[in-house]
Amino acid sequence: MRSTVVKLALTLLALIVWTSSTYLVSETQQVIITQFGQPRGNPVTAPGLHFKIPFIQRVNSFEKRFLEWDGSPNQMPTKDKRFIWVDMYARWRITDPLKFFQRLRDERGAQSRLDDILDGETRNAVASYDLIELVRASNRTAADIPIESEEDRIVLEQIAMGRRAIAKSILTAAQARTADLGIEVLDIRLKRINYVDEVAKDVYARMIAERRRIAERFRSEGEGEAARIQGERQRDLQKIQSEAYRQAQEIRGKADAEATAIYAEAYGRDAEFYAFFKSLETYERVIDGKTYFVLATDSDLLRYLRAPR
Repeated sequence: MRSTVVKLALTLLALIVWTSSTYLVSETQQVIITQFGQPRGNPVTAPGLHFKIPFIQRVNSFEKRFLEWDGSPNQMPTKDKRFIWVDMYARWRITDPLKFFQRLRDERGAQSRLDDILDGETRNAVASYDLIELVRASNRTAADIPIESEEDRIVLEQIAMGRRAIAKSILTAAQARTADLGIEVLDIRLKRINYVDEVAKDVYARMIAERRRIAERFRSEGEGEAARIQGERQRDLQKIQSEAYRQAQEIRGKADAEATAIYAEAYGRDAEFYAFFKSLETYERVIDGKTYFVLATDSDLLRYLRAPR
């Protein structure tokens, strides 16, 4: 019984010693072995099972993969004395785990150091350029700007650097300052640039004034086009009415000529009957039950009523 207990104790002790003397490195990790807080040996970067002195040495693992740094928006002045909010992000990696451990200890220390470096370099870069250099990436040509007329052509101020070039300069300066920290800053981007309230009001006022100017021009062009269409409509209407009046007069003239010819022919055949017929037409038009006439006895109008035949 006693020997069994001893065997179990020895087995447990051997398991503890084995566990404490081995460690596993994955493909995404790199390791620094420390002894009483001091690094021992070279960094372990090869994946697999490795050995260390049990209980005395400690494993410190660091990432091989790219890490992210996301800064907080900061208010910064530009060269032309305009305040803006700048929000940016970066990607970095640990290139020398031994130096990284000696200078920064862990990722939290690295993030804090990057806050100081990247924010400082960004502030220096923003203060060195005008606002237009930060909000535009490149110069635009006249062919890049769609215009409706020459009045809409906007001559844009030319830039010397642009946002991409400024971000690259920040990256170069940050890489120089982090080279002795065992890390490498891979990329820096200006994620967002916002105007402060005072600048935003001026920008919005300029945008509104520009839109109103274009709207007024479009409105004026629309009114001019409407007047042109209305004039063409009136012209076409008068032309149609004139043509219709001409045709009507021609038809009426032809009808009157034919009627006159018929009357002349009828009068030539029997003048007395023609006079009688016209008198009847006159009676029909002027005599009704409500009309009173006072005529002389020798009036031609009464000839056929006085002596009908």
